[in-house]
Amino acid sequence: MSGFDRLAKPYRWMEYLSFGTALENCRFHFLPVLRNTRHALLLGDGDGRFTAALLRQATAADAVAIDASGGMLHALKKRCAAVGAERRIQTFCTALNNGLSESLPRNHFDLIVTHFFLDCLNDAEVEHIAHDAALCATADARWVISDFHIPDHGAMRLPSRLIVRLLYLAFRLLTGLRAQQLPTHGPILHRNGWQMQQQQTSLGGLLISELWQRADNANIAKSIKSELQ
Repeated sequence: MSGFDRLAKPYRWMEYLSFGTALENCRFHFLPVLRNTRHALLLGDGDGRFTAALLRQATAADAVAIDASGGMLHALKKRCAAVGAERRIQTFCTALNNGLSESLPRNHFDLIVTHFFLDCLNDAEVEHIAHDAALCATADARWVISDFHIPDHGAMRLPSRLIVRLLYLAFRLLTGLRAQQLPTHGPILHRNGWQMQQQQTSLGGLLISELWQRADNANIAKSIKSELQ
């Protein structure tokens, strides 16, 4: 049983009490440009608010959701069923520390999503995910990331460092989370064939939303900015 199972039911309200709607806004920031998604791979989407919103918007899409927590996947499936998308979602309950399963189809997913998930991994584990994601992604695939972040400078640098440290301590106590610092996912994704196209920050830089594109087709993403306006 995953340590996150006990948080599946109260997670949404814990999040709202801690950060209001800031984390949810962070997850949904790039949703408007994803309406043409065909096949999505969602890693650690928690209680499934984003998955349900994506499938409600991208009516021709199907999705695979992978999480180590059966409780979170149960909540995700309920949310997908509530929007009539239960037949378009497959779920797999498995840990992702060693990368993605070789059974996932190659060159298949045009969207990969990791919302507040990479911060549960160390650099080596993110490397595994990034390598395997490149193998199962299409040439025009996008990767959407939301996560905590410590700004390089500014008034929020020290508060962000303290908040992140406290969050890791809390999740270690509540779930047994092993990671204790944010991974450096940017350089890892870049060397595995991804190029960042857009980044949005909030709460003074504590939260980031990023949109990445397969590097060999990064020119396709030049229209993203106009799509968001």
